[in-house]
Amino acid sequence: MTMLSWSVIEYSAKYEAAGELNHVKDIIKWGTDYFLKTFNSTADSIDQLVMQVGKGGTSDDSDPNDHNCWMRPEDIDYDRPVAICSTCSDLAAEMAAALASASIVFKDNKAYSQKLVHGAKTLFKFSRDQRGRYSTDNEASIFYNSTGYWDEFVWGASWLYYATGNSSYLQLATTPGIAKHAGAFWGGPYYGVLSWDNKLAGAQVLLSRLRLFLNPGYPYEEILSTFHNQTGIFLCSFLPDFTTFNRTKGGMIQLNHGSPQPLQYVVNAAFLATVFSDYLDAADTPGWYCGPHFYQTSVLRKFAQTQINYILGKNPRKMSYVVGFGNLYPKRVHHRGASIPKNKVKYNCKGGWKWRDSKKPNPNTIVGAMVAGPDRHDGFHDVRTNYNYTEPTLAGNAGLVAALIALSGEGTTKIDKNTIFSAVPPMFPTPPPPPAPWKP
Repeated sequence: MTMLSWSVIEYSAKYEAAGELNHVKDIIKWGTDYFLKTFNSTADSIDQLVMQVGKGGTSDDSDPNDHNCWMRPEDIDYDRPVAICSTCSDLAAEMAAALASASIVFKDNKAYSQKLVHGAKTLFKFSRDQRGRYSTDNEASIFYNSTGYWDEFVWGASWLYYATGNSSYLQLATTPGIAKHAGAFWGGPYYGVLSWDNKLAGAQVLLSRLRLFLNPGYPYEEILSTFHNQTGIFLCSFLPDFTTFNRTKGGMIQLNHGSPQPLQYVVNAAFLATVFSDYLDAADTPGWYCGPHFYQTSVLRKFAQTQINYILGKNPRKMSYVVGFGNLYPKRVHHRGASIPKNKVKYNCKGGWKWRDSKKPNPNTIVGAMVAGPDRHDGFHDVRTNYNYTEPTLAGNAGLVAALIALSGEGTTKIDKNTIFSAVPPMFPTPPPPPAPWKP
């Protein structure tokens, strides 16, 4: 949700031009309305949050659950328990980021925007007061294990600063200790990789934006310039001249180092590279340094374009990994609704297994869904039961939408420089008015 909102804030004119602005806002609002129901969003402080609805299968269990039941979502009749957390800093701070960024998207709808800001503040306070990882000692540790919450603190605080203009959030986002815990000054194999687990790279780009356009100076300058430099460093690592990340023979960058489901990381990197190159252009900066070498901003766009082109079919298999796009795309997407025919028959939990295991193409085309992607050798198996190839995710699709809108409309409309700062008060006192004209 945060990625979609960020892309709308930067590129609303492009969404408008494509006739998709109302559509994307509807999708964001569906998500934020849902989030507002997961906690007491009118309260100023909370001590719990709904963290999960339904449960996954953890072994070959006979209990019906969201992994072993293959049925249309509208037919589900088994119990879907609600899990509640009281120490889930990472989840709460990311939800705060989602609500805060959406409040900027909906700034023209005063009442709704304020509701979102209030919810974001409440969640963020909760995330700071009751510390802990949401995936400790529960099922989430198997499916979406969180490595830490410090990155979400920086990310959530950055978005709350933009949404409220309250400098206490900026102070928090630029606290060296928090940044250090988030891994902001150190490499590591996933440095610069923005994902559902780690928001650090996104936060660094977001705070570089502040320095490029508003330059708040002391006491923030030192850490903001560090974030800005680190952004430059990890963007260098995406370029073909560097060896931080391998590429497949077909040219796809392996941000998750050959593990399955690579595309969600690729689209996020394509978005960050493009949006940062647009920032540099808007700040009249021709490029940046990678060590002693100067690179022009155009190389960032080129990196993003080659990666998106790979996803859309410019790869050894000539396969488009976005369903419904191109001549050849996955036909057996791992998706319940898409794989069960619309035939007025209600299939129970196991009744749908025949559709899950069928070798036939899906009866319903889930247009626009990006699947998990190829393997490290550019190989792809269009098999419904192999989710490592054919599963679409919300996290992956949000990054895809953001990257596509950022790259669209070649060079015509750039980013929207000011909307994100609407709530941010002027950094410096306004200069006095000029003296009255002199009359002899």
